[in-house]
Amino acid sequence: MNVFLKNRNYRIFSIASFLSSAGDILFYLAFMTYASKLQNYSLALSLIAISESIPRLFYIVGGYFADRTKNKYKNIVLAAVIRFILYGMVGFLLISNLSQWNLVIIIAGINLISDIIGTYSSGLVSPLIVNLVGNNEFAEAEGFTNGLGEIINISAQFIGSGLLIFLSYSNLAFINAFTFLLAGLLFANVGLKQRSEKREQIQLDRSVNRQNFITTLKSSYQQTKKEQGLLTIILVMAALNGSLGAMNSLVSIVMVANKSTMIISNYSFTLAIIGVVASCGTALGSIFGPQLTKKLSIFSITNFSIIIDACATAAVLVANIYLILPLFFLITVTASTASLKLTQWLVSSVDQTILASTIGLLNTIVMVAVPVMTTIFSTISGTTNVKYALVLLLVVEVIELIIAIRLSIKARRQEVEITTSLRN
Repeated sequence: MNVFLKNRNYRIFSIASFLSSAGDILFYLAFMTYASKLQNYSLALSLIAISESIPRLFYIVGGYFADRTKNKYKNIVLAAVIRFILYGMVGFLLISNLSQWNLVIIIAGINLISDIIGTYSSGLVSPLIVNLVGNNEFAEAEGFTNGLGEIINISAQFIGSGLLIFLSYSNLAFINAFTFLLAGLLFANVGLKQRSEKREQIQLDRSVNRQNFITTLKSSYQQTKKEQGLLTIILVMAALNGSLGAMNSLVSIVMVANKSTMIISNYSFTLAIIGVVASCGTALGSIFGPQLTKKLSIFSITNFSIIIDACATAAVLVANIYLILPLFFLITVTASTASLKLTQWLVSSVDQTILASTIGLLNTIVMVAVPVMTTIFSTISGTTNVKYALVLLLVVEVIELIIAIRLSIKARRQEVEITTSLRN
């Protein structure tokens, strides 16, 4: 919190990120609610889930181009303006005479393009934050920003649920567009102030990566591999994220099919409640998790998350929203804590010139399972029955837990062996 309060430029930069995130959540709620009213809602919701997951495959590409970007502030502003234009188009489409299914397909495509641009924008963020606060305060800044961002997201979800009563879907799309425009203006404000300080500009120029894509990947991999156990935990978290992504896509389908046990008030409000619970867990995990789990290894925390994830899938299978909510909370607390520890480990271990590429590689590996598993299980749900998809997901999660425990034991043995050899 101290770094947020005392560093004005970082504070403005963070607010810009909060705005674009809040706008996205408002529109996501509106789009999901719109799709839930279609006749073949299962297919529509699955399509949206897939369009949300695919861009995560582009983190490494976005990180690479971010590292090669000399004027990072200019390009993060440009990305925000482009997304403003895209969602402005969505707003006009929603007041057009296109059929509902054509609208869903086109908007899902626009959302896909926007999120791909967002991966590049995300790649620009980490080097800029390091430049604003320094390596030593990065963990504190990242944790506080993530936590506060989730709190803002909670508010956005409640506001979005309420606004759906008074505003049209197109109005929410326009609101989302203007949050990106305002975010771009704030990014530009910080960039101009940083540019006026020549020392800061020299640091940004030196952080430009000159290597080609393949060489950058090799460098990122080698610097990650040299850290004992880092690759192991990345694989474990990839499996966890894949399961979470698949389960999230199936929950929205189960909600429509089991209204008596899964709906609280109405569909959009229930969707908001789930998001709020997850956001609260992420906020608490980000702000307090690293401090409260100093004596616990990242391996232990991740394995515990997988156990809770399996329990949550079972709760979704029996379609009980009151079992799902606390389990979702625990998953997000532990997963966000592990993620923050993992990011800090990475930032302190790699060369700053390939920081965005390495974080992109991390995100790609961790997230690659999400679109794959979401697509597979959403397809199973759409073509057969959601219960079959959930049972199969539960089996996969049990297998994940067995593999994760074995990987953790192996990593610990290697650590003990290295420690013993150093002592001798």
